[in-house]
Amino acid sequence: MLIAHISDTHIVRPNKKAYGIADTATNLVNCIQYINRLKPKVDIVLITGDITNNGRPKGVSYAKSIFDKLDSPYYLIPGNHDNNDDIWKAFKGKACPKRHKEFINYVIDDYEIRFIALDSTIPDKPGAELCTTRIEWLDKQLSKQTDKPTIIFMHHPPVKCNILETNEDGFIGADLLGDVIEKYSNIKAILCGHIHLQAHINWRNTVVSVAPSTQMRLRLDLTMLEESRFHLDNPAFQLHYWTAEKNLISYPLSIHSNEKGFLFEEIG
Repeated sequence: MLIAHISDTHIVRPNKKAYGIADTATNLVNCIQYINRLKPKVDIVLITGDITNNGRPKGVSYAKSIFDKLDSPYYLIPGNHDNNDDIWKAFKGKACPKRHKEFINYVIDDYEIRFIALDSTIPDKPGAELCTTRIEWLDKQLSKQTDKPTIIFMHHPPVKCNILETNEDGFIGADLLGDVIEKYSNIKAILCGHIHLQAHINWRNTVVSVAPSTQMRLRLDLTMLEESRFHLDNPAFQLHYWTAEKNLISYPLSIHSNEKGFLFEEIG
């Protein structure tokens, strides 16, 4: 089974660039074209938030028009740059099958892996929160199938990744989430975005796997002394391969303008 994982697309309205600099729409189109060409075909695409850059309806509508070009089913959750109500209005019934109260939480049970979408957003704030309502909902869903391989996808990583800007954003309820995660041995990964860098973290008996932004890469400064900044980058996403041996292998894929390949036998 192949799972494409896209995050932090930061789409604005047509013919505009994020912050006047980043052509996020073009990069997303290139990602989608690349995913559509993959063989074998991708089974499902998961999008972990910050669909838009400013949460406005025109950006949501434009993002949907691009995502609809995917040849595979896709599902998404909001990020801190999104407006949950507008995301729900645009994507409900397809990319957001259900809503639990005011949160975009739902379960996808149609594959050999079970996928649980978890809304970690706080309205109008950059940080994350998993309140009692969301924690109890997650625990209930996990308890229904304790043997089936499960992947949780959400916007914010529940662990500090030592990126200044996102560390400062915070995550209320991360310990509560960890306590629930540790109860279940069938959680193969938690897929996230938010930090605009690829990262993999061992956490609470599972792996938190963070996808890069499709264009805006945050500067890695482990001293956390420099001002936060981003760099324009090639389109990028993660591809997760669930093998016949029941292993989840994660591949970082960056799309370059020159994709020419060379045969070793011809150049050796």
